[in-house]
Amino acid sequence: MAQPPAFEGVYPILATPFDDREGLDVESFQRLVRFMAEIGVDGITILGVLGESNRLLDSEREILIRAAVAAAGSLPVVVGASHSGTAACRELCQMAASLGASAVMVAPSAEPVPSEERVYQFYRRVAGGLPIPVVVQDHPASTQVHMSVALLTRLVKEIAEVACIKEEALPTPPRIRALISAMTGRRVPILTGLGALYGLFDLEAGSSGFNTGFAFPEALMAMVVAAREGNWVRVREVYQRFLPLIVFEQQPGVAIRKEILRLRGLIAGSKVRHPGADLDPAAARQLAGAIEAALPGADLRRRFTV
Repeated sequence: MAQPPAFEGVYPILATPFDDREGLDVESFQRLVRFMAEIGVDGITILGVLGESNRLLDSEREILIRAAVAAAGSLPVVVGASHSGTAACRELCQMAASLGASAVMVAPSAEPVPSEERVYQFYRRVAGGLPIPVVVQDHPASTQVHMSVALLTRLVKEIAEVACIKEEALPTPPRIRALISAMTGRRVPILTGLGALYGLFDLEAGSSGFNTGFAFPEALMAMVVAAREGNWVRVREVYQRFLPLIVFEQQPGVAIRKEILRLRGLIAGSKVRHPGADLDPAAARQLAGAIEAALPGADLRRRFTV
């Protein structure tokens, strides 16, 4: 098992590469994992939304967890284990732990009658006694579950396995400030996602870093380093330079991010598993322009310094 995560810094969400027939491309997947380790990210997350986890078989999940852990070395591997059923979710978490994952990321599921107590009990049953920590993903856009600050801080206070909050409920900066203020006892780090769309403002609000799929993690790493140094002019410069690309990449679906990863030589193809849509030619041309504007003349296949 990799070292326990600190949940500080940059934890890229990784795509799941497929071949032209939509089968797993494990070789590309491991190449992607190794690249992240080589550039010095703080950990990785697999089987998230970008990983098309809702389109994977359980047997494929097992293959990918084994492959990620084998390729990651000492790099922490966080595994998305969300499921609408409590027992099934706990089973996915236990499988991840047994295969060497460093942590799991879990989001709640919507119910016909919303109940924060039911959400609390879901996390208590899923997390209780797990040998690895749990990241609570707060992403109402995908889950349709709106968790209050009071509920999130209760999870932190009463469930020891909860070790991080991934905050993606809009607007994120005031949510981050409210959570930090409300964690008067036990505190856990807060990472933000959403493609780093509000990255500058999230860091200013007290975020510990990023847990997102932006395909140029070097930029996010530079922002985190500058924020730790108190160099907010530098944070803003990096953010503004990459913001058009961040915005373009944030469009619905995962095709744009997968195409960037292909252009970077990290995955062999950008195939999205059905019913997801592949990238259309017009969007591909716009993407090329956005990349050139942010990284003129750069060799995308190599790590770059911001």
